[in-house]
Amino acid sequence: MTTPADPAADRPARPEDVDEICAALPETELSTSWGDVPTWKVPRGENGKGFVLYRHPHQTAVDPATGEMYDDLLVIITPTEADKTALVEDPSTPFFTIDHFRGHNAVLVQQSRLGEMGRAELAEVITEAWAHRAPKRLVREHLGG
Repeated sequence: MTTPADPAADRPARPEDVDEICAALPETELSTSWGDVPTWKVPRGENGKGFVLYRHPHQTAVDPATGEMYDDLLVIITPTEADKTALVEDPSTPFFTIDHFRGHNAVLVQQSRLGEMGRAELAEVITEAWAHRAPKRLVREHLGG
């Protein structure tokens, strides 16, 4: 899948890349869902569907090493369960899941671990999430096919 062009695509990903990548995709907006959860949605407006969420700390997501709730989690939608499994089971990526997301096509990643992947890979995963939630017309216009 094609991702937004970026001259810095080959460097390690950073937390600020998330908003830059999401904002560069067509008809996106940073809004809220689930009450006050910052959420990137497509398309803009009340019919927008979330594709990247900044998850609040919650007892369902605890660092096994420290016992502390994660305070920097992103939730990124995946198109299919197979896509989710591929990301979670790939030891070269920082993606993971928790019991709370069993049966949901989404992966978690700590913003503090984004540097373990390249910006291009992060852009690809976010673009796939966007394409899964965007209107098909918009996906065809932006990505072709």
